[in-house]
Amino acid sequence: MPTAQPPSAAASAEVIEIERALSRITYLSTRARQHDRLMAMAGVPLDRAAVALLRQIADSEPLRPGELANRLGVEASHVTRQVQQLERTGHVSRVPDPDDRRAQRIQLTPQGRDAIDRIRAAGVRGMQAALAAWSPEDLGRLASLFHRMVDDFLAYAADDEGAQEIPAAAHPKS
Repeated sequence: MPTAQPPSAAASAEVIEIERALSRITYLSTRARQHDRLMAMAGVPLDRAAVALLRQIADSEPLRPGELANRLGVEASHVTRQVQQLERTGHVSRVPDPDDRRAQRIQLTPQGRDAIDRIRAAGVRGMQAALAAWSPEDLGRLASLFHRMVDDFLAYAADDEGAQEIPAAAHPKS
């Protein structure tokens, strides 16, 4: 049986550096201190999980809790707890699913929309300050490349999920 090579063995130096930079960005953006600072700037007292849920709802039509869980990559029970908390604080509400009246979808309330708008505005102000020395051309290139990268990541993930759905019997034995 052949031994698997480490992922970096076939990767170019550029891809390795991109992965390192993304790891640094992820670390910096998910630190508790950074989140607390963002919430203070926005004047919104929400935890990271609640903000992730509000962002997802804001970027889509009202969704069923199971679909929210899939999009966030978390267990449905996690979303259920978060939705209940956000309902209590007035940030989200449940509405009937037009495709199945027995089901419900989660949507932002005006208070939830205001909260996510304030969070995003605070994030943009911080990013604007951090990137103030960048030229508009460099910012445009970075934005374009980030969108292209995300689109390619999503396409790769979709291809990978499709490959995983092939029954084991269809794969040749090594």
